[in-house]
Amino acid sequence: MVKTSEKILLAVLVVVFIGMTTALIAALSSGSDAGAPEKSSVKVIYSDDLEEDETGEDADGDNEERDAPITGSALDKASESALAYIGEGRVTDTEIGDEEGYYEIEITLNNGREADVHLDENFNVLSVEYD
Repeated sequence: MVKTSEKILLAVLVVVFIGMTTALIAALSSGSDAGAPEKSSVKVIYSDDLEEDETGEDADGDNEERDAPITGSALDKASESALAYIGEGRVTDTEIGDEEGYYEIEITLNNGREADVHLDENFNVLSVEYD
């Protein structure tokens, strides 16, 4: 049978353990930002909100980095995959690192409409957007 003094000692140890654990967690969470740069707010700008002038600068005067075109054998494979999926048209623009996929192929269809084909790194079609 457990003596009363042993129960009290066990209860004190549990309280001390919980207190130390809470203090440790608080110290770790408040200390995790030490030495980190101050956080700043981020403004999300949608492409529809940007107005470019003839120099390629948006309304705020910032130069927008132009999208990198696909080159070499990757261009051939991406174009072939996109055209095979769509079934018609001609490639009129390409982009690496598109937000919807790894590659984007713009195809002008035979009727004049455009389709953006988004591909993964292995040239598999992820999605198609028609304008």
